[in-house]
Amino acid sequence: MEIAGDYSWERDVKEFDESKAGVKGLVDSGITKIPKIFVHPLELLTNQSPPSDQTLQIPIIDLEGVEGCERRRKEVVGEIKRAAETWGFFQMVNHGMPVEVMESLIGGVRKFHEQPRETKMEYYSRDPSKPVRYCSNEYIHVNRAATWNDSLAFYFNDGHVDPDNLPLICSKEVKQYMKYLINLKENVSELLSEALGLSSDYLSDIECMKSEYLVCHYYPVCPEPDLTLGLPKHTDQPFLTILLQDSIGGLQVFHQNCWVDVHPVPGALIANLGDLMQLITNDKFKSVEHRVRAGSAASRISAACFFLPSSKNLTEVKYGPIKELLSDNNPPIYRDVFYTEATASRGKKYGMDRTEGSLISRFKLL
Repeated sequence: MEIAGDYSWERDVKEFDESKAGVKGLVDSGITKIPKIFVHPLELLTNQSPPSDQTLQIPIIDLEGVEGCERRRKEVVGEIKRAAETWGFFQMVNHGMPVEVMESLIGGVRKFHEQPRETKMEYYSRDPSKPVRYCSNEYIHVNRAATWNDSLAFYFNDGHVDPDNLPLICSKEVKQYMKYLINLKENVSELLSEALGLSSDYLSDIECMKSEYLVCHYYPVCPEPDLTLGLPKHTDQPFLTILLQDSIGGLQVFHQNCWVDVHPVPGALIANLGDLMQLITNDKFKSVEHRVRAGSAASRISAACFFLPSSKNLTEVKYGPIKELLSDNNPPIYRDVFYTEATASRGKKYGMDRTEGSLISRFKLL
């Protein structure tokens, strides 16, 4: 992208990337205006809100009692089914993860990102094969504008990562959080399976959520939040995401042609379904566009854990519409795809700030 005059998009992106200071480094330098590479097209910044006479809120589902009471479990399964079919998002309370564990991860992520640049630089990389890496704007070379966030990412291959690779400043917090989160994922997997009318172990058996990719975002205070975004409009590609956010807010979900704020609920975790969940459920469950607004009041922390297939299934198993859900009245909408095929385009061509909807439309049968 090139703009007339002395300004060069490519040059400024290169300088920003090579600094390895991230957005936090820009803020620390004392800027009062955001660099041009962070200014988004007006059409991506529109903030169409729900009508004033209509209150929209993503469902909040209380998981208490799902393990010991059959009646309560059926109620929760019904709530999850409705949320998955209409919103693609829901907040979970009484999910079994202690609040102290959640707060500790937020604190550990903040400590990492607020270290001096020189300390963080050893982890800076754009190589997705690295099990632990810090970077800013992963899709900066294909997005139409940079976004106001830095990220620390951990890849747990089949649920494991070498503890020696974890940054010491947040190692304990990450390990403790993931222990509880993997257990919660198993519970959510069972509930989603039952919401599809399948056996509770169905999604577990096809190993579509066996590995974890934890991305811990840091959104610094922005001097011009109306000109940029923390994350642009996008859908998640994997099967399931479980998100922890702090009390600042900024996440929005696109629902009924409106951007709906996802207000932080103390002690809650957010679940959202990805493109591949929509694919295997033959559009029964929805993968929904969402974004993060930039803010000027305080820095924001979130931790999104994406659940991916086992290492073997990434390349050796195709995923397609679940046969048990199909019928003459509900024929398959999508062809079977390898996970790597389904997710390959984002980094190479499309980035995140797409306007054409989710990437799975490419796999629709004619």
